[in-house]
Amino acid sequence: MTTLSQTALLLELEPVVERNLNRHLTMAKEWFPHEYVPWSEGRTFDGRLGGEPWQESDSTLPDVARTALIVNLLTEDNLPSYHHQIATLFGRDGAWGTWVHRWTAEEGRHGIAIRDYLTVTRAVDPVELERARMVHMSHGYSNAHDHHMLNSLAYVSFQELATRISHRNTGKATGDPVCDALLARIAADENLHMVFYRNLLAAGFEVAPSQTMRAVADVLGNFAMPGVGIEGFTRKSVAIALAGIYDLRQHRDEVVMPVLRQWDVFNVTGLDADGAAAQEWIGAHLDDLDRAASRFEEKRDARNARLAAAR
Repeated sequence: MTTLSQTALLLELEPVVERNLNRHLTMAKEWFPHEYVPWSEGRTFDGRLGGEPWQESDSTLPDVARTALIVNLLTEDNLPSYHHQIATLFGRDGAWGTWVHRWTAEEGRHGIAIRDYLTVTRAVDPVELERARMVHMSHGYSNAHDHHMLNSLAYVSFQELATRISHRNTGKATGDPVCDALLARIAADENLHMVFYRNLLAAGFEVAPSQTMRAVADVLGNFAMPGVGIEGFTRKSVAIALAGIYDLRQHRDEVVMPVLRQWDVFNVTGLDADGAAAQEWIGAHLDDLDRAASRFEEKRDARNARLAAAR
C-alpha cells in the first residue's frame, strides 16, 4: 500500500478542510470575554497604584477548583507555541491557513477571559500567577506529534475534547455560577474545534487508512495534555483527578471511546500489516486504560473512606 507524503496528505484533505471550515463558521457563535467577568467585584491591588495586597482569604473558590483554573489558564497561555506548530505543519495558505488563524483567534479569547475572571475576583495571587506564566511560556511547547500531520490531527481530536471536559467540570467545581457560565462558553468553543479535527481525521481514514490507524495508535500510546510542562503539573493533575474534574475514567470513557466510535476504527478495512497491528493495539490499549481507571477509582474510594473516618 502506498504511503502518502505530508504534502500529498495536505492536498488530499484541503477540500475537507474547506468544507469543515465553512461548517465551523456557520456553527460558531460570536461572544465577548468582558461579558463573562464580574467587573464590579474588582479592586486595586498593591504595587504602583497602592491598593490592597492579595491574601488567601480573598478567594471563595475551593482549592482544587483554583488549581484546575490555573492549570487551564497556563495551558491556554502557550497559544503562541501552538500557533507556531500548526502554522508550520498546515501552512498559512488556502483553507488550511484560514483555519489556523481562525482557531488561534478563538483560542485567544479563552486565556483573556479566564485571567480577567481570576484577577477581578481575586481568586488567585496575581504575582504568583504571572511568575508561573513566565516560567511556563519560557519553556514553550512541543510534543512527539508536531512533525506529523496525521498524528497532530489525531492528537488534537482527543485533546480538544479532553480540554472541553476539563473546562466544563472545572466550572462546576467552582460553585460559582459566573465562572461556570464562562467555562461552559469556552467548552463550547473547544467542542467545535474537536469536531473540526475529528472530521479531518475521519477523511484521513478514507485516503490513507493504515497511516491514519498508526497515527491514532501512536498518539494514544503517549498521550499527554498540553499543560504537562506546567511547574508541578503531576501534583496538580493528581489533585484534579482526585476531585473528579479529569481522571483516567473520564479520559477513556468520555474522550477516547467517543472519538474512536465516531471513526469506527475497529471496522476500518483495507489495512496493511502495520495498520492492522495498530488497530489491534488500540483494542488492547482500551482494556489497559479500563484496568488502570478501575485501580485509580479503587484507590480514590479507599482514600475518601479514610478521610471520612478521620473526620
